Amino acid sequence: MSFSHEHWMQRAIQLAQQAADEDEVPVGAVIVKDNQLIAEGWNQPIQSHDPSAHAEMMAIRNAGQFLNNYRLIDTTMYVTLEPCSMCVGAMIHARVKHLVFGASDLKTGATGSAINLIHDPIHNHKIEVTGGVMETECREVLQAFFKQKRQKK
Repeated sequence: MSFSHEHWMQRAIQLAQQAADEDEVPVGAVIVKDNQLIAEGWNQPIQSHDPSAHAEMMAIRNAGQFLNNYRLIDTTMYVTLEPCSMCVGAMIHARVKHLVFGASDLKTGATGSAINLIHDPIHNHKIEVTGGVMETECREVLQAFFKQKRQKK
């Protein structure tokens, strides 16, 4: 059975909601290999006191443990928000094959929205990128979270 990008992005959106429920910025990520979920992550920097605990980084760490390897060859990462430069750098080092993201991030997105680190020709590893998958749904989770934050002030 083969799952679509939307199937895996829906799971990432559920993880983003989990982050929101924990009062973290709602970003969720999953990593898939051979059409099987191998790792998940959601934003946790506030509760873990770790600025590197982005959803993507948590998923990469979990995938490495699952595969017993720091190389995530032939994997696809699904994430609800365009990754930042830290997360793109980790994906390049881990050799993620394909990145699929939902909403663009005009402030820190490193696949072309703010900077284009992922396509810099200096890197020896190239990652396929598909953006805008379930973009509206991903953006709505973020907007609802920040709207609620502003109302609490």
